[in-house]
Amino acid sequence: MPRTTILPPLIRRIVALAALALLVACAATPPQPMQLYRLAAAAPVAPTPVVPATEVWQLVPPVRLPEYLDRDAILVPTGQSGLQALPGHRWAEPLRESVPRLLRQDLAMLLGESRVWGAPLPAGVVATRQLRVELLALEPTADRSAVTLQARWSLADAAGRAAPRVDAVLLVVPVAGGSVDALVAAHRLALWRLAERIAGVAAGP
Repeated sequence: MPRTTILPPLIRRIVALAALALLVACAATPPQPMQLYRLAAAAPVAPTPVVPATEVWQLVPPVRLPEYLDRDAILVPTGQSGLQALPGHRWAEPLRESVPRLLRQDLAMLLGESRVWGAPLPAGVVATRQLRVELLALEPTADRSAVTLQARWSLADAAGRAAPRVDAVLLVVPVAGGSVDALVAAHRLALWRLAERIAGVAAGP
């Protein structure tokens, strides 16, 4: 029998081994590093302080967020009602942690550092108003040209002498560019605008 009949199976074997080696090499390619983003601590615009009365506010925890925001992924809309995570991009800190802290900080910038506290209250501080906040939405628009924030809040007399004042707002903040950085900056500005709206109650009747 001619020995040349052995060559085709041998060639197939060599090709199979080469393909396997290529697959192993691709699998060994290191993944792209994850890019982390944070909501900056600094105010996104120069604050215009509200002149408060002698009220002392307490931001009562928790600041409620929708369940879909309780994750590390940065979400963008897809289709009619879907959301998808931006691949390779995540929040460095969960929004359930950063949003309450920054909201209290922003309110303190606007109302006075000694006028806004979280919980528990430090010794010697007595709150006269209790603020409760719920975010209903915080997400980009479908075309990613803006970030929408929808929230409602109540401001109550801490002693219960009067019914709480209840307010709501829908904010639309433009995204200044097409980058993820710009998208995150718009999230931060939306949170600041919410603090401005809430702080404006102090100047009201």
